[in-house]
Amino acid sequence: MREEATRPYTLSEDIVDIQPVSAYSKPHRRKGSSLFAAFMAGALLVGSLMYTADKLNLFSGGGSGQAASASGIQTASNRSSAGTGDISEIAEQASPAVVKIETKVAAGRSSAGARNGSPFFDPFAQDSSGSAAPRDGGGELQTNGTGSGFIFQESGYILTNEHVISGADQVDVYVQGYDQPFQAKVLGSSEELDLAVLKIEGDGDFPALSLGDSDQSRIGDWVVAIGNPLDFDYTVTTGVISAKERPITIADDEGTRQYEHLLQTDTAINPGNSGGPLLNLNGEVIGINTAVNAAAQGIGFAIPASTVSSVLDNLMQGKDAAQS
Repeated sequence: MREEATRPYTLSEDIVDIQPVSAYSKPHRRKGSSLFAAFMAGALLVGSLMYTADKLNLFSGGGSGQAASASGIQTASNRSSAGTGDISEIAEQASPAVVKIETKVAAGRSSAGARNGSPFFDPFAQDSSGSAAPRDGGGELQTNGTGSGFIFQESGYILTNEHVISGADQVDVYVQGYDQPFQAKVLGSSEELDLAVLKIEGDGDFPALSLGDSDQSRIGDWVVAIGNPLDFDYTVTTGVISAKERPITIADDEGTRQYEHLLQTDTAINPGNSGGPLLNLNGEVIGINTAVNAAAQGIGFAIPASTVSSVLDNLMQGKDAAQS
């Protein structure tokens, strides 16, 4: 609405000299009229100032009107004031909590099975040869593959996919800022849900990520994936949530994995990304990257944080994920 110009009232402009009706009443009437005119001019001046103050919001504590309104504007992709929505800042803050997981098995065997022609595959299912390493009880271990995970508690608790660590004789975890890997203990895992909790021990607190509410995410929301695809450590990719509640089936030599309630995303996910976090623009983990469609472009899947949260305590205690 167009604001009307505020008229500057002045005494010289608006007081009219009222002539007396009778010569006898002239002194008295003139004094009264002057007081009345002065009162009216003051009232008009105060009214003008109050109108201007109301339009400019001077008494609301927000400064000038237009500046206060502009400061409250947020981008459509950042619906929460808790996060910045800046991809580079999210990557910088979240990456230290993302870990690289390397599994070792006894020489001559592999823990990764073939996908038997399934169009879906877990991005971890990639054998990788590596130098032999001494085993605790003698003999040799060799690197079998690499995946991703993230620290969710500062004391060293890590979330990843079950298929990342399945069949491993040793699980090594690489954390930013440490020259040597940590040997992790598998506390609990669920083949059905494809989730696992690991534990590493350190001298101090580790950087950690918090779990968000995946139920609040919407189709079209921007998301960020961080992981170690093809041994390119701490790679950041972005995309959107393409769909929710997706079911898929993955067949391998050990049977068939039936996934339910997955988040679908067009964020680039490649072998080695499995177990890594899918973050919203508040830097919260809303999913764990799990699988992609090998025959397509930009069709990846993540286990929603709502599923993770419902079984996390049991996994940390080594219980079956279905137990209450």
